[in-house]
Amino acid sequence: MKKKVAFICVHNSCRSQMAEGWAKALGDDVLEVYSAGTENYHEVKPLAVSVMEEVGISMNNQYPKLLSDIPAEVDILITMGCNVVCPYIPNSHTEDWGLDDPSGGPIEDFRETRDLIKVKVEELISRVNQNLI
Repeated sequence: MKKKVAFICVHNSCRSQMAEGWAKALGDDVLEVYSAGTENYHEVKPLAVSVMEEVGISMNNQYPKLLSDIPAEVDILITMGCNVVCPYIPNSHTEDWGLDDPSGGPIEDFRETRDLIKVKVEELISRVNQNLI
């Protein structure tokens, strides 16, 4: 059975969206993937979309969502390092990935964040496959 994972950030416009894209592309066999934010935002950051397209992952169907738009309970809750306390979402495993927000920076910052997220998603999938989470 797939584990429900939610990637949570403030605006759900960049890091959590990239994590959703990677997790869907790499872990679709073991993860049911969601992302959401604690505040409304109008779009996924265009540079986030661009750098994911560079590695063959389309985020065209993704859009910013609020916590109320995802399941009320998940197996794995991952915060992206937003320096905010997220409202409690029932879960059996929580992690904070502590990633800097590349928003407002050059495309190289987005690429670096994309690549860090890929590594973290691969590690997460490996731990799920080994029943460590």
